[in-house]
This record gives sequence, structure tokens and C-alpha cells, in this order.
Amino acid sequence: MKVLVIGAGGREHALAYKLNESKIVEQVYVIPGNAAMEPVAEIHTEIAESDHNRIIQFVLEHKIDWVVIGPEQPLIDGLTDKLQNKGIKVFGPNQQAAQIEGSKLFAKKLMEKYNIPTADYKEVQNKADAKSYVKTCELPVVIKKDGLAAGKGVIIADTREAALSAIEQMYGPDEEGMIVFESFLEGEEFSLMTFVNGDYAVPFDCIAQDHKRAYDNDEGPNTGGMGAYCPVSHISEDVLKRTNKEIAQPIAKAMFDEGYQFFGLLYIGAILTTDGPKVIEFNARFGDPEAQVLLSRMNSDLMQHIIDLEHKAPIQFEWKPQTYVGVMLASKGYPDAYEKGHEVTGFELNDNFFVSGLTTENSKFVTSGGRVILAMGNGNTVEEAQQQAYKNAEKINSDNLFYRHDIANKALK
Repeated sequence: MKVLVIGAGGREHALAYKLNESKIVEQVYVIPGNAAMEPVAEIHTEIAESDHNRIIQFVLEHKIDWVVIGPEQPLIDGLTDKLQNKGIKVFGPNQQAAQIEGSKLFAKKLMEKYNIPTADYKEVQNKADAKSYVKTCELPVVIKKDGLAAGKGVIIADTREAALSAIEQMYGPDEEGMIVFESFLEGEEFSLMTFVNGDYAVPFDCIAQDHKRAYDNDEGPNTGGMGAYCPVSHISEDVLKRTNKEIAQPIAKAMFDEGYQFFGLLYIGAILTTDGPKVIEFNARFGDPEAQVLLSRMNSDLMQHIIDLEHKAPIQFEWKPQTYVGVMLASKGYPDAYEKGHEVTGFELNDNFFVSGLTTENSKFVTSGGRVILAMGNGNTVEEAQQQAYKNAEKINSDNLFYRHDIANKALK
């Protein structure tokens, strides 16, 4: 079987690594990929992930059996639909179903209609109404820009001044545009990946915990994720069962009943409140960096799971007993302005490192993105895994990277 992965980041690096392990996969290709994936896949950096026509041509010429779409943008842009129209099998929802991530308002209205637990919300259509709302709203308030924002379109404002600043930042010079305000939820967050095929939903029985804020102690702006670990053993099995019963199964059925044919991976970003688990966000694909730690811990065959999902057959996950911790190294300044082109050395091309934002220039790896490389560690305890992850992070040499020093600390309390 030949499989093509779409995307160039650390999530896609992990997908390529895992699919390459499959006994039923003969060859893994990645478009566009990055040079660090070369040990596990044939990469084609000459094709952009936005060039749908060239991707379709490549799939047909190479007789690809399955396309696995990693990032959100190709899903929102309808790549799945175009491939499926050519009779090509795709792991990743079509354009209509991908709205669950592409529009915050779409997701909130769907949850409201089907009584899926989430924060109360208010939508506004323009800057003037947004400014008016924050003069009297409860604080803190969560402000989300509708549409995709690479994990950075959420601001938690503790003061009215901060809320007004967030509005100015989100609108810029524009006066019109959708913003969703949400009540702030207190609790511990966790990420639950769920295989979905129509009304058939199979949540992973191992969850991960992401670290969204840029700096230690959950300070600083939201990012695309500065590290993750799994399993999250201090969040109980009962919480996972309740999340499945009250969120995973109902949202799959809701989309199915509304006529949205979702086939792929639904990411449930949840928070455990005093009232039980509630939804913070949905994504229409694997989380990043959650994919890196979850797929590293997964012992069963990802490709076989995808085929079983296609046939709505039982899916039995197998997991390694170890804990996995991933620490993201990012360009200084991220998630705001940052420089590119800084050389990075010291890492090996193996499963201790998953590359998000590196390219090659003159046979050297240099930074090409905000989040650059994830250093992985595993061990029999959280402490061991954490120590190994930070040892691997320390191997990486660059004059322009930073990372958090408290990834997985919540599991140590």
C-alpha cells in the first residue's frame, strides 16, 4: 500500500514515522514534507500543499492508495473533496465537515443545538459592537477570532483594557468581521483524539495534555503548542468515559444528523470543570504537538486503524507502557514576529526529534518557522520521560530558540 501525507510540520513528521512502521504500508510519500523526514518517507518539497491540482496529479501518477491530510488549511480549502471526486481515499474530512474547526461560530451553534457542554458565548459582527460588549461583560473573557488562526486566535483577557487591546489586534484596520466571546472556564485542559466516520466515533483511550502558553507557568500569549505529554494519568477513566458519552458521541451524531460527512480525526480540546468536562475547541485533524507524543506511544498500527474506521470495524488501541514527553523549541519572538534563517544543529534524524520549522540551505538546517523542533523523551515515570526530553532539548544548538521548562509538571503534582 502507498500512502501520501500532506503537510510539512512536526505532526506530519510523526504521521510519516508511524505510517512507515505499518506492516501494510509499502511506501510513504510526503508533500511538501521537510528534509528531516527523509529517513522514513519520500518527500516532495517542490509541490506546495496548496497546489491541489499537482497533488491530484501526483496521487494518480504514483497510484497512491490513501492520502492522509495533516494540517487544517487543506481541509478547509476542500482538498479532500477534490481527491474524493477522483476516487481517491482520504483520511481527513471534506470541506463542509471541516467547518467544525474552520468556524468557531459553526461549532458553538452546533453544540448549542445538541446540548453539548461548552462555555456560554456571544457573537459579534463588527469592531464597534465588540468594543461595546467588553465594557460590561464578565471578566476574564475569552476572545476568539472566527476562522483559522494556527492556534493563536484566542486571547484570554483579565481586564477591560486587555480585552479592548485584543479587539484592536484581531480586527486591525478592519471594522467588520466575526468575533466570538466566551465565558472563561476554570479547570484542567486535556486533548482527546477521536476517530470519526459519520455517526461512528472511537475516542483514543489515551489522552494528551498540551501547553498552549508561550512561557513557563502558563504565562504569555497563546501559541500553537509548546509541548505535550501522554498519558495524563491524573485525569481519571471516569472523566474519559463521561467525555465520550457527553461530547464525542453526541458531536459525531450531531454532524451526521446535520448532513456533514466527517471521516477522519476529530480533536476534542476539553477542560475538566467542577460541572464535568466541557468543550474548549474542536479541530478537524490531529493536534500538534499532541500527535507527536500520542503516535510515539501508540503500539498498534495506525494505517490498520484507518482502514478499520473506513469499515466501521472495532478498533483496539495498543499503547507502550512508557510516558512520553515532548518539548517544543521555538524561534525567539514567537508567536509574534520572529527571524528565520538561523542555523540549528545537534539533533539526530530519529524519533527523538520531530521537525516543525526547519529547511535546508547549503546542506545546513536553518529555521523556517515559529515552532521549530520537538525534543522527545520517554520513561517508566513522568520524571524519567521529562528528564530525557530536556536532555534531548539541550542537545540542540541555536542562537535563536527558546523553550518552556515545565512541560508535564502538572502530572507531577
